Amino acid sequence: MDNPQPLTPEVLVPRLGDYLIERQLITPEQLTIALQQQAAMRKTQQTAPLIGQLLVDLGILDRGALDQAITEHVLQLRFALKENNRQLERRVQARTVELERALVRLSELNQLKSNFLANISHELRTPLTHLNGFLELIQSGDLGPLTDGQVNALGTIQRSTDRLSRLIEDLILFAISEKSEMPVLQDATDLNILCVDVVNQMQSKARDQKLQLIMQPSTNGVIVYADREKIGWVIYQFLDNALKFTPSGGTVTLELIPDELHITVRVSDNGIGIPPSRLHEIFEPFHQLDSSSTRRYGGTGLGLALAQKIVEAHDSSIQVVSELGKGSQFSFVLKKVLEGNAR
Repeated sequence: MDNPQPLTPEVLVPRLGDYLIERQLITPEQLTIALQQQAAMRKTQQTAPLIGQLLVDLGILDRGALDQAITEHVLQLRFALKENNRQLERRVQARTVELERALVRLSELNQLKSNFLANISHELRTPLTHLNGFLELIQSGDLGPLTDGQVNALGTIQRSTDRLSRLIEDLILFAISEKSEMPVLQDATDLNILCVDVVNQMQSKARDQKLQLIMQPSTNGVIVYADREKIGWVIYQFLDNALKFTPSGGTVTLELIPDELHITVRVSDNGIGIPPSRLHEIFEPFHQLDSSSTRRYGGTGLGLALAQKIVEAHDSSIQVVSELGKGSQFSFVLKKVLEGNAR
């Protein structure tokens, strides 16, 4: 085992030879002689003296001059280290101020975005209300008789206005959730009844796309604490996505799975699935996995972002299991209303 180098002040000084030349205490030629001597000694023995000590041993430099040079160099290094630390602290402080300003600006931009979404959504809602009102008058025949072709055309217009209305409501809900926590009014809610209502709304879409939409209700108690309107909206989004991303001939299933304290709401499909590396992206607002100009599937990219906010406001979380090409499964749990605790 090699003998350790003795601990001397010289050990603390890097590139001592260059410093001694800079101080004109030795010449480059003298340093070269000492380095060659040091290399030769290392070939014949386990250790060799440090370069400063070797210069003293060779009579090139006296001990006093070496010690003084080492002391001065250590002090210079210490001063340089302190100065570097002070510069680093100043840079950190300046960077911190920049980041604080950026955060303030980001907060202002988020507020502006939320205000814009809220304002534009309310502005869109007003003409849409007029449009729906006149559609109802025309479809009812109050403005004159209609041909079969006109009835069909008005049905298409009605479906489009319904979709536009849902998008506007989504934008308003998102703007509200960005300004503050998602407001929820939790009360005793029968999930069986709620899910039947939502499935009935989606059946026509499932038939149009030649998909089978199945509900598996719970045979046990399914009264939960929930905001009926918002949880219904979440289930609607789950089913809408499942139908959207499942090819014709596929199946979408809504299940209610109870245990002693909770009910699991689960929507499964055998559609296109989600790449594992991109699962984290699906809850980003206004984000589409396929953002190309030729993307096949529509939507604002708000559905799952809002669903997550609503479920989290119910002290729960959305769980996703998906396999590319085989389908996806979205689920969350809600607390059951235990007997004697209904309110």
